[in-house]
Amino acid sequence: QVQLVESGGGLVQPGGSLRLSCATSGFIFNRYAMSWYRQAPGKERELVASIGSTGGSANYADSVKGRFTISRDNAKNTVYLQMNSLKPEDTAVYYCNVVMIVLVTTKAYWGQGTQVTVSS
Repeated sequence: QVQLVESGGGLVQPGGSLRLSCATSGFIFNRYAMSWYRQAPGKERELVASIGSTGGSANYADSVKGRFTISRDNAKNTVYLQMNSLKPEDTAVYYCNVVMIVLVTTKAYWGQGTQVTVSS
């Protein structure tokens, strides 16, 4: 079965950096685009960044452009999110995501999330 396991979250001061990892299993990783989402308390889950199956294309939310970098290692079935110049408003639970089309059904898979807290 599809499994996504995030790690790397924690408490960091404003201006600091964190690197999130999402280890995957149960599907052919190099065939699928991957995404990172986040959800802050009282807010809806939002897309942070996406990366194509080969790693050749990436897209970012305006709020993180220039600060966050998404990457992937297809040999390790892992996707990363490097977060620099962190701000308090980046505080959220960060989720790894993959969307698959199975027959005529679209199914989204999520990890359990990793908490990122930016505070002094």
